[in-house]
Amino acid sequence: MSAEEIKFGTDGWRGVIAEDYTFENVRRVAGAIAAYVLKSEDPARGLVIGYDTRFGSRRFAQAAAEVLAAAGIPIKLSNDYTPTPALSYAVRALKTAGGVMITSSHNPWDWNGVKFKATYGGSATPAIIKQIEGYVREGAMPKGKAAKMEEADFKTPYVEAICKFADLDKIAKANFKFAIDCMYGAGRNVLAEIFQKRGIPYVQIRSEVNPLFPGINPEPIEPHVRAAQEIVVKEKCHAAFITDGDADRIGAAAEDGSFVDSHKIFSILLQWVVTRHKDWPGDVARAFNTTRMLDRIAAKHGRTLLECGIGFKYICDLMLERQIVIGGEESGGIGFQRHLPERDGLLNALLLANVMADESKSLGQLVAALQSEYGPHYYARRDLRIPNEVKEAAIARAGSSETASLGRYKVLRKENLDGIKFFLDAPIKDKGADAWVLLRSSGTEPLMRIYVEASSPDLVQEIIEEAVAFVDNKVPVATR
Repeated sequence: MSAEEIKFGTDGWRGVIAEDYTFENVRRVAGAIAAYVLKSEDPARGLVIGYDTRFGSRRFAQAAAEVLAAAGIPIKLSNDYTPTPALSYAVRALKTAGGVMITSSHNPWDWNGVKFKATYGGSATPAIIKQIEGYVREGAMPKGKAAKMEEADFKTPYVEAICKFADLDKIAKANFKFAIDCMYGAGRNVLAEIFQKRGIPYVQIRSEVNPLFPGINPEPIEPHVRAAQEIVVKEKCHAAFITDGDADRIGAAAEDGSFVDSHKIFSILLQWVVTRHKDWPGDVARAFNTTRMLDRIAAKHGRTLLECGIGFKYICDLMLERQIVIGGEESGGIGFQRHLPERDGLLNALLLANVMADESKSLGQLVAALQSEYGPHYYARRDLRIPNEVKEAAIARAGSSETASLGRYKVLRKENLDGIKFFLDAPIKDKGADAWVLLRSSGTEPLMRIYVEASSPDLVQEIIEEAVAFVDNKVPVATR
């Protein structure tokens, strides 16, 4: 494999294990990170390294640690599977020169990856990533006086921090019962131990280590969350919290088993901030593919809303530039600047429980209240595994001024901040969501993603099917 083929996506470099994700390439990436730290940071501050439950993650972490220590950079290597936000917290708490996380987050079982966390405890900025990619291309592998390498516990201090951020006493008094779905990932046992210590009723599933992630991708979206949807009903829980492979993303299920996606979670947390924590200053940041219900909540409460590209690194960039009270993305990544400029599925699970306790409502009741106040908003995503030439042709047609409709709906306007988004003249039910569809090529996988929001589930599905037909170029499209 040539050096040019290692590219960082929205949050790190990922690849298929034993194909492009090999020990050799992990060492090459580690060498590039070493070169960056030696030139642009204080290497004496050292690096922290964590790893998730994927196949070989501990050994890949060890290989990266050896390269970095050989470059003269002191290393603290996690003594256990580590949630990505716990590693990010360690970077900031220990004031290190950065952090390396071996994970492929929500990707299928046969993938793994490398994330780099910068000194502020969040995703490396695009500028930092560009430097690291440059060192990869150069084949950088610096050598120095071998530095110390030792094991460390990153989870305990992190758990203490998130327990202080949420009101665990109030959650305990609310007498809610929670289901926890770890999706076989690095969030295993974290929430369960927090709840157990405080006598909060819970049931936990998929907490064992199984690198095959049997039957699912460790991504907290449908259909992979079916087990959580079933257990929440079976065990008569008031909500289920679902974290992804490295526990920086969240999904949820209501008491009736219905899936609560990241858009509703983000909206619930924003509503809680602007009503219960008005003294928390800052704007709201959301990715290009997230619900526009957030715009309505922010406008009603006088908060500026900023839209950015897809990937939490863009939200992190905003958090470094200005005050952002909360920022989030479609894939379940939501972060609070007051905690870290980083997404955190475990913290958000505690905060959802906190909101339920504050409002004395189940998760389903919180969602219903939002839909009533701001109008019905429904959302869906479809992933299409298609050849690159089909993707590129579809994006080109979508961006063309000739494309004037999608199915039976006219295109009112287009936006191209990250992919191509059509706003459609579809009907709006009960003053709900304006209909839109976004076509975007994945930065880390060979697929096209279609995102749709509208004011009814039927309309969402209709628009998705029309978008799939558009991508496949199977139906004529009206042109200007």
